[in-house]
Amino acid sequence: MTTRPIGRRALAATALGAGLAVPAGRALAQAPFPSQPIRLIVSQAAGSNTDVVARLMAEPMARKLGQPVVVENRAGANGVIATTYIKQQRPDGHTIALVGVSLLTFNPYLYSNLPYDPAKDFTFIAPVSDTPFILVVSPKSGITSLQAFIERAKAQPGRLTFSSAGIGNSTHLATEMLADRTGIQLTHVPYAGTSQALTAVMTGEVDAMISVLGNALPQIRNGALVPLATVAAARSRDLPDLPTLVEAGVNAPVMPGWLALIGPAGMPESVVTLLNTAVHEAMSDPALMQNMTASNIVPIPGSADDIRRRVARDGEIWGGFIKAKNLRVE
Repeated sequence: MTTRPIGRRALAATALGAGLAVPAGRALAQAPFPSQPIRLIVSQAAGSNTDVVARLMAEPMARKLGQPVVVENRAGANGVIATTYIKQQRPDGHTIALVGVSLLTFNPYLYSNLPYDPAKDFTFIAPVSDTPFILVVSPKSGITSLQAFIERAKAQPGRLTFSSAGIGNSTHLATEMLADRTGIQLTHVPYAGTSQALTAVMTGEVDAMISVLGNALPQIRNGALVPLATVAAARSRDLPDLPTLVEAGVNAPVMPGWLALIGPAGMPESVVTLLNTAVHEAMSDPALMQNMTASNIVPIPGSADDIRRRVARDGEIWGGFIKAKNLRVE
């Protein structure tokens, strides 16, 4: 092979081209965010509490970011499908997810082979909202109070049934905790989602459920569900005469119902800051606040560290309970 010498002009052109290539690469890496629509992945089905919050916050976030925020549902497997998908995306902030407490706090204790690590595979962006839960029963059960519910369960162990949005879901764990703290035995009937689980209670297919308050309230108002107690730190303003579990004499921890915004690991700090600011501004939007209040959803904007503290606190309480009861999802 013959090697030809490079002339001065050719050498200068090569050097100039190389010199221009570096700034161009830097310019690409530092392109303003966002440069395209934001995909907001939701870990639950349409109509769920998570889906409702995502769609309420999408428009005000889009106004702040200057790009559309498109909600995309990827439900299934207790949120594992959505979280695994997010883990695999580019960490540029254009694909993020709204996930519930169970995905970051419960699943590591429920699954022996979880395909993600909450502490390593995600960037925490912002806490978003919290919601209370409520214990309801079917009118066909004939039960009208928490005391009557507990008495019947003790008289007929395992005879009363309860539905949930899936094994390991918050609605499942909250009822397991209630049973544990009251010394009763209930039979679990899991469903594919909240709507199906609540419908099963309304039709009398199952006897009871601990549901997100916002989902159950319309059916309580029309008489399709009978409320027994709120699973929350305080009474509901919509049901002021209904006691909390603690007020009714059940020493059980409040089931956390918080949602948080996360993204793939390695997101730039500047992108996280902008998205966090967009969440803060969305949570102060008058229309969003009105809709959230109507749905019994409480905005809890804060920092990424706030999410870490919630994960640690709830993991200590509920992770310990999951291990003690040997609750597993395979």
